[in-house]
Amino acid sequence: MSDKLKVAVLGGTGMVGQRFISILENHPWFEVKTIAASPRSAGQTYEESVGNRWKMENPMPDSVKNIVIKDVTDVNAVSEDVDFVLSAVNMSKDEIKAIEEEYAKTETPVVSNNSAHRWTPDVPMIIPEINPEHMDVIEFQKKRLGTRKGFIAVKPNCSIQSYTPALTAWKEFEPYEVVATTYQAISGAGKNFNEWPEMVGNVIPFISGEEEKSEKEPLRIWGRIENGVIVPADDVKITCQCIRIPVLYGHTAATFVKFKKNPTKEQLIEKLESFSGRPQELKLPSAPKQFIQYMQDDNRPQVTLDVNYEGGMGVSIGRLREDSIYDWKFVGLSHNTLRGAAGGAVECAELLKACGYIDKK
Repeated sequence: MSDKLKVAVLGGTGMVGQRFISILENHPWFEVKTIAASPRSAGQTYEESVGNRWKMENPMPDSVKNIVIKDVTDVNAVSEDVDFVLSAVNMSKDEIKAIEEEYAKTETPVVSNNSAHRWTPDVPMIIPEINPEHMDVIEFQKKRLGTRKGFIAVKPNCSIQSYTPALTAWKEFEPYEVVATTYQAISGAGKNFNEWPEMVGNVIPFISGEEEKSEKEPLRIWGRIENGVIVPADDVKITCQCIRIPVLYGHTAATFVKFKKNPTKEQLIEKLESFSGRPQELKLPSAPKQFIQYMQDDNRPQVTLDVNYEGGMGVSIGRLREDSIYDWKFVGLSHNTLRGAAGGAVECAELLKACGYIDKK
């Protein structure tokens, strides 16, 4: 009998669900036991349901091909044989909030890629290297839900991963005003070029909801727990523009920063390269050995060369230079479906397991 924790992937037929399944192939701690999707997919094998819509670079794992998909709304049937769930369901925000709480109330922890619970005050939104202490709010959430083991934890929006880690590494220099423009890959919309041919050679200067998320979610990540809820930080102002570009994977950010203190370029680079967190201390399976790399060449980072740094779980920073209006400016790059989405959620689940929040039922 396997010692691995058994996982259900909710929304397993979509792009993020497929990425979950691809990542979990041969994972040392977790194995996919159950796949759930919409009622129209229920009863089919995973291979039958996905068919030619498999979007990952690697082939569909043999271990999941014959798993019979369950109806994601049949919460008890999905949760009965698993230790926790990874959620990538495609529903309305209100439906997602309700169904993720239903799963938690079956004493099944939920680690979600969805945005629905990112602003629920007692739900931690975690980048494991940055704010692992926010796991402490889970005990307050359990009291609200009336659970012993069930809870919800979420990961933040993929677009903030390309600049928030750098700003976090520089916290001692007190950044207080940030302008960021993100150039976002089409896989962030769950699509590839076959499905979205109008994106070939095109740029769309609007992504619904992204700018608000990009401006506010870092503040929640930098927040503190007070009276059982997370209170966002209020000492940094961020403004963003978010643009869709014809790239499959990789979100790039051009970022301008003002600091209260006056760091040198050498100090800023040293803080980037030395930055690490609990995942590195705990040697989590998905954790990059070096979370942030600084690239000296003027033409880096580039999507084609650097998006898969540290298996797609690291962040690449370059073009750090003084600015004529702001203090410093830089370019950041992160893999939106690995560090930004499914990989970040799996690393979050690893952290929760290592800290005792997820274990066998």
